[in-house]
Amino acid sequence: MTHPAQAGSAPLGDDGRPGRAAGRALRRAAPALLAYAGTRLLGLVVLAIWGAFADKNPHQLLSARWDSLWYARIAEEGYGHTLFLPDGAVHADLAFFPLLPALERVISAMTPLTAADAGLVVSSVTSLCAAWGIFAIGDLLYGRRVGLTLAALWGVLPVGIVQSMAYSESLFTALAAWGVYAALTRRWLWAGLCAALAGLTRPVGAAVVAAVWAAAAVELLRERRSAPLPPRLLAGVVLAPLGWLGYVAWVAFRTGSATGYFDVQGGWGNGFDGGLAFAGFIGGLLTSPPFVAGLGLLLGVGALIWLFTGCVRQRQPLPLLAYGGAVLVLALAAKGYFGSKPRLLIPAFPLLLPVAVVLARLRPVRSGLVLGSVGLASAVYGAFWLHGSGPP
Repeated sequence: MTHPAQAGSAPLGDDGRPGRAAGRALRRAAPALLAYAGTRLLGLVVLAIWGAFADKNPHQLLSARWDSLWYARIAEEGYGHTLFLPDGAVHADLAFFPLLPALERVISAMTPLTAADAGLVVSSVTSLCAAWGIFAIGDLLYGRRVGLTLAALWGVLPVGIVQSMAYSESLFTALAAWGVYAALTRRWLWAGLCAALAGLTRPVGAAVVAAVWAAAAVELLRERRSAPLPPRLLAGVVLAPLGWLGYVAWVAFRTGSATGYFDVQGGWGNGFDGGLAFAGFIGGLLTSPPFVAGLGLLLGVGALIWLFTGCVRQRQPLPLLAYGGAVLVLALAAKGYFGSKPRLLIPAFPLLLPVAVVLARLRPVRSGLVLGSVGLASAVYGAFWLHGSGPP
């Protein structure tokens, strides 16, 4: 099995010229970025066509519904908005992490764009950055063709349309991918910084911290150091969790409770229960006719577990396994709105690596036909999904 030091384009040392290194890396990634952009363009075209027949505005579907409204409100007014629902639920905007609304606020202050449109700009740019980071990891581990296929696969996920919405998934995945890449290539300060920013973006930022810490542990075991920790490694390890911890601590201070953030999540019906609520939801569907939805969900969970075991058999580096496994566990073992679970799995790109390796072995025409067919199905499903009544 290929290891990071043996495959793809070996990363430049820290003494390389950043401008030239970035230029070479961008040229190498260009085909993957074009393939990814094509998947997103297809999704937007299908959404526009569907919207024309359904008499709905695609722009509004992408920028001004569900979570995107909460992010835009925070960008415009700051934190402090709470909804008290008739069923007793309390929806406070403190459930949303601050990096995306902060970027929306800055962009809308510097341009004529509204906060919602600024969110679309952030998603457009960071989705390409995410695809680049995902390509870089695939290229590093298994070569350029696998990297290209991996980036395209991420773009044709069934819920890939979310990557083009004013949501935080694209921003988070970009930070996560480059944070994991930095950890794999021992760029400790960059790894810690990306992990800290990811922790300011989504609760699952803890998964990026796990990747950085796993990489640091591997490095220390490999070197068997008896001397003090290398300063950059130590700085990266300390920096990594500060974003997540900082926001949770701020919410605790604001609410006057040490468990403030978790209480806020509880008001939304969210939390971590080890998957009991999700298992109960699937069980309820399996015991009620027509059983198809429950069976489909059960098969979907089984497929995800099978993919992760494939990652283990593939002997992916420990940081990548730690990140992918953490995203998978946090998505499946959380309670809350179960229809959002496919969206929560968007950052779990390591699960796609075994599939990317298989597809990359096919002839380019065959792999292109497979990806194109899946991309079209994804675009149609994404349009159908956004035209539904519930949030993604």
